[in-house]
Amino acid sequence: MTVDTPSWVRDAVFYQIFPDRFAGSGRVPKPGPLEPWDAPPTVHGFKGGDLLGIVEKLDHLQDLGVTAIYLTPIFQSASNHRYHTYDYFHVDPLLGGDTALRELLDVAHGRGMRVILDGVFNHTGRGFWPFHHILENGASSPYRDWFHIDLDVIEGRREFMPYPPRDAGPGTPFGYQAWWGLPALPKLNTDHPDVREYLLSVAEHWLRFGIDGWRLDVPTEIDDPSFWAAFRQRCRAVREDAYLVGEIWVTAPEWVSGDRFDALMDYPLAEAILGYVGGSSLDMGAVAAHHEYRHHLRPLDGPAFAGRLVELLGVYDPDVVAVQLNLLSSHDAPRALTVLGGDRAALRMAVLLQCMLPGAPCIYYGDEIGMTGGNDPQNRGAFPWVGQPWDDELRTFTRAVLALRAAEPAIRHGATTSIGADGPAMAIERRLDEARLVLALNPGDGEMALDVAIEGVGAGRLEPVGLDGGPDPGVAVDVVDGRARIPLPARTGRVLRVAGSGA
Repeated sequence: MTVDTPSWVRDAVFYQIFPDRFAGSGRVPKPGPLEPWDAPPTVHGFKGGDLLGIVEKLDHLQDLGVTAIYLTPIFQSASNHRYHTYDYFHVDPLLGGDTALRELLDVAHGRGMRVILDGVFNHTGRGFWPFHHILENGASSPYRDWFHIDLDVIEGRREFMPYPPRDAGPGTPFGYQAWWGLPALPKLNTDHPDVREYLLSVAEHWLRFGIDGWRLDVPTEIDDPSFWAAFRQRCRAVREDAYLVGEIWVTAPEWVSGDRFDALMDYPLAEAILGYVGGSSLDMGAVAAHHEYRHHLRPLDGPAFAGRLVELLGVYDPDVVAVQLNLLSSHDAPRALTVLGGDRAALRMAVLLQCMLPGAPCIYYGDEIGMTGGNDPQNRGAFPWVGQPWDDELRTFTRAVLALRAAEPAIRHGATTSIGADGPAMAIERRLDEARLVLALNPGDGEMALDVAIEGVGAGRLEPVGLDGGPDPGVAVDVVDGRARIPLPARTGRVLRVAGSGA
């Protein structure tokens, strides 16, 4: 099957926003008291961020180099994260409603920025109108087949209990299937034709409204390739360049073979990058506390990381690799700086790798200024627009790396080759026609020199490329008989441009 991925994503830099926590606008009235903005985040608290607040902070994103926004769910819901949807056809009034999304799309598009939304189609909230109908009418509701209602309930042998007592233990039967057994999240029956049509019409509606794609929540839990094939067909019929990216935490090439998604959230790459640059700084307590990181995130030396990188780049079609969503943090994982034990040098190396590799970098809001936080809810703190100092050095560095990426087609469109690895160090080359760049990293605690192979260059030089806010780019390096030896200070990385004659 032919892989067809949207070309604009190759050049994109995404910024993931948790709307309740990014920025609030005085133009969006709130119905009552909110959790203080600067207080630690809580599971159920609302801070009052909204979509017009994002509009008013687009200068911050544009200055950083962001060209696309990924919003976690924005539809009407009774939770601050809005994964408990009760109306898929309207934006939550706390976020400003449909008119606020209209303004955000118009202003963002006017700045050349794309916007994708989070699609939660495996489960709903209990306020979703067909489920509410079942709450009122029980097994008599004509919507009972929209969900997985237990046969004992349907046949009257057991009570339908959608609101178990707070002290109910795990496994308490409440009469229907729910995501991870959480009664607040009844699982949709996507085998039902009316449910499928409803969800596909939601996807079409918002693409017609003007969004640029979908990030799909827990898609593997709708274990039906035909559903996702239909989803892709319907989306692409509305928008030929709609970006469809799935939240899958492992390598899964069968999901991006041309009939379902364009790309995946590349958590395996994030785990490899954090494990490599973190070294002895890794906070293994934060790693162990995460449901996925505890199984996969481990310290890696240079050769181990190079091998893992080759594996991850080789498991997918190159056109998929070019549009993977490359993240270091998200609302579902501890922030990168926390995983790295507060080591800002390690985070700078992680950002450098993230932005120099193929795929679309995705910055989780606030990572660029040094926000920290463990698992939910700590990783969902409010953006400190006032009162808390920013890491301006990190922000300047991130902006410089993104500017380099924007200026160099080889980074966005070129081939990737591993050209050397030894001890803690490794190097890759990005090449597009005659344009060639080398990234060399040394997360180790001591200075070293890394031998690399520069194919096709008998004699030449590796010229240093400076980054505003980054380390001293160092001196040029001679290439002799296709080999070079790059000096690397401890805990840093270098970008060099290949210049020289053929063999």
